[in-house]
Formats: sequence, C-alpha cells, structure tokens
Amino acid sequence: MFIDANGLTFYVELHGDETADRRILNIGGTGGDLRTSMPDRNPLNTIGHVLHYDQRGLGQTSKPAGPHEMADYADDAAAVVRAIGWERCHVVGTSFGGMVAQHLAIRHPDLVQRLVLNCTSPGGTQPSFPLHTLEELDAEARIELMLGLLDNRWDPGRDDPIPGLPNAFYDTMIQGYRTPRTGEARTGYLAQLDARSRHDTQRRLGEIGAPTLVAAGAFDDLAPPPNSEALAEAIPDATVEFFDGGHLFMLQDRTAYPRILEFLQD
Repeated sequence: MFIDANGLTFYVELHGDETADRRILNIGGTGGDLRTSMPDRNPLNTIGHVLHYDQRGLGQTSKPAGPHEMADYADDAAAVVRAIGWERCHVVGTSFGGMVAQHLAIRHPDLVQRLVLNCTSPGGTQPSFPLHTLEELDAEARIELMLGLLDNRWDPGRDDPIPGLPNAFYDTMIQGYRTPRTGEARTGYLAQLDARSRHDTQRRLGEIGAPTLVAAGAFDDLAPPPNSEALAEAIPDATVEFFDGGHLFMLQDRTAYPRILEFLQD
C-alpha cells in the first residue's frame, strides 16, 4: 500500500500477525526494492507485525531530488511508522539500513523499543567500505572487489565460492551485479551511496537508550568486525555477536536469525 509521510509517498508492506503486540520496523540495505527482496518471506514476520518499506528514491516510493542526508532517511522511517499509527516499535536495520537505524534511534528515541544493527558501521573514523568509489571501476573489476568485501574468504575456484551461501543465490547475485542500474533506480542508489559517505554517529551513540543487539559476520570486509565492536562499546545497553559469515551472514549462518528473533522476544 502507499502512505504519505514526511512530504513523500512511500510504498509499504505489512506482514506477520496484525493483532500482535510486537511491532517491528525492518529497514533494508542499499538499493533495496520490495519488489525483489521478498518481504513476505522475512523471518521477522514469524514473531510480530512487521513493517517493510521502500526508502526514498527506491522501488515504488517517491523519488525526490538529492542530495540527501542520513537524517532524511531516518526522519522518513519515523514518519512512516507514525503514519501507520504505531507509537513505538522494535527496529531492525541491515547494512545501510543499520546506519539509518542509528540515526533513527538518536533522533527519535521515543519510537524505538529494541534495536538490532546488522552488518553496519558507526561511520566517522570507522566507516563501512566507501562503496561510491566502486562506481569508477568497470563491471568485472567492481564485481570482483565487491565479492571479496562481502566475505573475505571468497574464492571463485571453490565449489562454494562464498562459504555457506547457496550457489543458486550466488549465481543470481552475480547476474544482478552484471545488470547495470539505470534511470531512477540508479539515481536513488547513488543518492544512498552519497549520503552513506557522510554517515557519522560516533559522538552520539551514547544517546541511544534502547537495548541493542549488534550482529555481524566474522568475515565481513564491507562492515569490518571492529566497526561492530565499536558500536557495541559506545551504545550503553548493547551487546555484539559474530556469526559464521560475511556481510550476508544472515543467509550463511542458520543460527543468526534465531538469535535476532530471540533478542526481539526478550
């Protein structure tokens, strides 16, 4: 469905049990589009009523002219939650969505009950890899570098090039990387990369009052493990847990989602 919030029109989907008291906002990663990310299959849907949405510039949501700041994406998230009538909710942010979630918890602390930050970084002196620099490379060089960033064990000579990742998913991912983004999809993606390059919550992480789980892949070079440790050290009520995978650890390690669900049900 479409809702108006923060001066834009957002495409949102609600999944799970609409009568559940547990409400969860899911904030996806860079370039996310609900038409391809299968929100109806997200494990979060099994424990509550879950809000998934296309961020500004992406999918079926409005595409305002940039540049945008991380605060804009955070204020969008808060406005979407309030527009559907929720006063508070748990927040799960992954990668770029984890950066948005940090700003959301700082700017709108009354809204966030529990916070999960997956494979993300605080920015500042501990940023995630500068993805905007990959745009300068040709397609094959960009793919090769990106795969190594996703999991530093990547080896194209192995039967399983990225350990724990189904080969069918790996092949689909490679094909997706070889298909260039065009038009509005590329514009929205580049706007995210631009905002991401200025992401920095280091000095304000101590303001986050929500109980927080920082979840990360032990072999992630896109959002390296020290970045997750820094988040957990700076957020007052936070723990960090590492899983057997890289940036896609939630697909690689079958214990990851159960741990996230357990945290949100405590």
